[in-house]
Amino acid sequence: MTELTAAKPATTPLRPFFSSGPCAKPPGYAPEKLATESLGRSHRAKIGKARLQYCIDLMREVLQLPDTHRIGIVPGSDTGAFEMAMWTMLGARGVTALAWESFGEGWVTDAVKQLKLEPTVVRADYGQLPDLDKVDWSDDVLFTWNGTTSGVRVPDGEWIPADRQGLSFADATSAVFAYDIPWDKIDVATFSWQKVLGGEGGHGVLILGPRAVERLESYTPAWPLPKVFRLVSKGKLAEGVFKGETINTPSMLAVEDAIFALEWAKGLGGLEGLKARCTANAHALDKIVAERAWLGHLAQDSGTRSKTSVCLTVEGADADFIKKFAALLEKEGAAFDVAGYRDAPPGLRIWCGATVNVEDIEALGPWLDWAYAETKTALAAA
Repeated sequence: MTELTAAKPATTPLRPFFSSGPCAKPPGYAPEKLATESLGRSHRAKIGKARLQYCIDLMREVLQLPDTHRIGIVPGSDTGAFEMAMWTMLGARGVTALAWESFGEGWVTDAVKQLKLEPTVVRADYGQLPDLDKVDWSDDVLFTWNGTTSGVRVPDGEWIPADRQGLSFADATSAVFAYDIPWDKIDVATFSWQKVLGGEGGHGVLILGPRAVERLESYTPAWPLPKVFRLVSKGKLAEGVFKGETINTPSMLAVEDAIFALEWAKGLGGLEGLKARCTANAHALDKIVAERAWLGHLAQDSGTRSKTSVCLTVEGADADFIKKFAALLEKEGAAFDVAGYRDAPPGLRIWCGATVNVEDIEALGPWLDWAYAETKTALAAA
């Protein structure tokens, strides 16, 4: 057991970027390394469409996404992508919404207050997961694969039946590129580049399986749809959206940034390389937690604990303690953006995604000891 000490460590993590979004850039990243030929050009010009299609092709390759599923780049980050799916497809049958953290609760709010649906809501406290075996799959089902604000994830896709009647809607923004996703079980998935890839925010990615396409082409919602949500034209899927013809004007700089990250991922060996880095980082943080009696995991079950957005409890800490704790680490350049999410129980949140280097996680332990001791001393003297 590591003794609590107030001695300031001699060295800091080389890359102290532990934010859970936007996340650390890929190692070796520099803006001047981005291709810029598409900048200042129309995204509908030949070069713009080619780069958007290349980005989509890279995502398919790295994710190992089957040809049955389409990929579209859409506005509004993961939130925009998931809301696009909700607004265009829900209402055809009953809805079950699963919520065990803030973003899942956001989808409940949208379904109830905005779309005026009456979903079955299945909740669990932060750090817990509801009983997935009791989900009624005659409904469309909304869930987060990896709860960024709670550090809890679904264990796998075994709980999703192959013969489901409803559609599966997976907010997978902290999960894709970090876990094996059984795409035959996923009808709709959304994410943003800013998580495991370390890309820039503002753009979302919408993945549609064949059952989702069938829903779009056979069902018209009762509510009006804004232009940025319209995926169907004359009763048919707007296929151009999934070939780089975005609904709105994208940032080609953000697209080039995502391409850089995806090419970096390919250089690691693709999905397997990304998963291995996430696993190594999570294990390194587990070791730090195990050696400190005052640190714990918010997600008690290791089988459903996130390997990307890891949420930690701090003994005796309230929101004010965590604020001071995180501010000390930032001031010293030891760790940036490690306070837990505002709606979560007071604690720390350490991003362990693929763009973080394991040696920086390992170097974090002594700094956590120092900041904990310093904060306790300061508050005791106040």
